[in-house]
Parts: sequence; structure tokens; C-alpha cells
Amino acid sequence: MINVNNFTHWQVKFSFLYTILIAFVIWEGNRYLHFSLRSYFNWYNKPIHKIAVVLIAISFYTVPVSVLLLLGWYTLFGNGQPNRQVIVISTLIIMICVIFIAHVYETVFLVKESENEILRNEQLERAKAEAELETLKSQIDPHFIFNSLNTLSHLIEEKPAKAKLFNDHLADVYRYILQHKGQELVLLRDEMHFLHDYFSLLCIRFENAVQLKSEIDESQYEAWLIPPISLQLLAENAIKHNEFSDSSPLVIHVQWKEESLMVSNRLHKKELRKESSKTGLSNLNERYKLIARKEITVTTTADFFVVQLPLLKMI
Repeated sequence: MINVNNFTHWQVKFSFLYTILIAFVIWEGNRYLHFSLRSYFNWYNKPIHKIAVVLIAISFYTVPVSVLLLLGWYTLFGNGQPNRQVIVISTLIIMICVIFIAHVYETVFLVKESENEILRNEQLERAKAEAELETLKSQIDPHFIFNSLNTLSHLIEEKPAKAKLFNDHLADVYRYILQHKGQELVLLRDEMHFLHDYFSLLCIRFENAVQLKSEIDESQYEAWLIPPISLQLLAENAIKHNEFSDSSPLVIHVQWKEESLMVSNRLHKKELRKESSKTGLSNLNERYKLIARKEITVTTTADFFVVQLPLLKMI
């Protein structure tokens, strides 16, 4: 279009400025169309409609505007004698460029939408998991309080002096629950100390009929994490489902096994009025799945009941 041999120095400059104007008008017009159409059609819901509408819109805008602007160029700089072949080829080149740039735009938008969708789904899943976790945590307190108050009521009637001691220890135990109920994980040290505190309550009521045997090296206490109130739940579960006495005590063993804790007791099944719903173990397993992406392992043999709790390594 621009023949420098037939143009003056200023005509060449203004001709190039005019072609820049053509590019600017085509760019801004298509950009406006592109962003306007994004709100009407979605890649995920109607991809074919999206492609068809974008192609039709940019064609109906780009072709006539390009032709008019190119005719304007010939009017200003070409002595009013337009070259039809040059206009057709130039319009075709502009269309190819516009389609390519539209494709790049759509690819960028699609990638961003995909990332946003993934992020949104992750946030929804996390919110759902947190809500489920809070629901599971809220089930711990009423269960523990109900059992503790039953025990306290029993002691007040039969052993008032021990009832006062039990009440003092109960305050310490419940303080731990209040301090850690909002946490997903606690140090193994804290959980083991809490288990010993809880057992002090059991010993007040049952004396030598219940015993705790811990076979964990205390050097491991600071290196591992565990969901709070996990061990207490297992001890409470053993008390609930087993017969025991001073002559035949219930011994709960806590042992280390391959980056997990193995909590076991010999089975002396108690005859319950109604079959257990196993809500406690189910609750604990759900908490593990939500917090640690792991599950507890429950094994029942003829003589023993064993629960294996995975531990998480401190980073």
C-alpha cells in the first residue's frame, strides 16, 4: 500500500500513523466485543455457541470496518483509486490476526477460569471438611461430660471424699479439652499427659480395676502429632464395653508400632442393654480422614481388641 518512492517524507509518516489507527480501531473494537460476549456464553456450558458467536461477531465487525478504513486510506493517500486486490488481501490478513489473537485471549481466559474453578472447588471442599470436622469435634464434649457427670453422681452418693478429688481432676481434664478442641493436631506429649490425667479419674472410681501400661519412649513425644482426645476416647470405649474388677483388671496397653500407636485391651465383653452404635470409633476415624487423610485400623480377635492410630511427623 505504501510506496515510499511516490510518497513524500511526511506522507510516509502519516500513512504509517493511519495504519496504526486501523490496528487500534480493529483491536479496541474486537476487545470490547470479546469482553461483552464473555458474560453471555460460558466455555463449560455452551462451548459451541461460544465459538460460533465469537467468530460471527468479530467477522461482522472486522471485515466492514477494515474495508472502510482501507478505503479511507486510499482516499487520503492513494488519490482515490483503491486497489481491490490489496484491500481483500489486507482484510484477510487482519481477519487472520484477529482470529489468532481472539484464540490466545480465549485460551488465557479458559486457563484462568479453570484455575479459578479448581480453587473454588478446593475452597468448597475445605469449607465442607472444616464444617464436618467442627461437627465431629462438637460431639466430643457432650459425650465426655455426660459420662463424667454420671461418674461424679455415683461417687457423691457412695464416696463423697473421692467425689471432691474426682471433681478437681475433672477440672484439669476438661481444661485440656477446652484448650485443644479448636486444634486439629497436638503433640503426642500433650495427648499422653492428658491420657494419664484421664486415667487418674478412672482410678479414683475403679481403683485397681483399671490400669494403663504405656510402652512408648518419651523421646518420641516431641516428634509426632496426633488428633486431640483420641486416646481418651479409646480408653473410654474400653471401659464402656468390658467387664473388669480388682481380681480381673482391665489393662489398656499403649505401644509404639511403625509410626503409629497401638492401643489394645483384653476382651471381657460386657452385656449391654442395646447394641453399641460404635459412634465413638466412627467419629475418630472421620476426624482422622479429614485431618490427616488417613484411617485408623480396628482389629478384633477372640481375646483382644486393638486400635492402631497413625501419627504425623513433626516438620
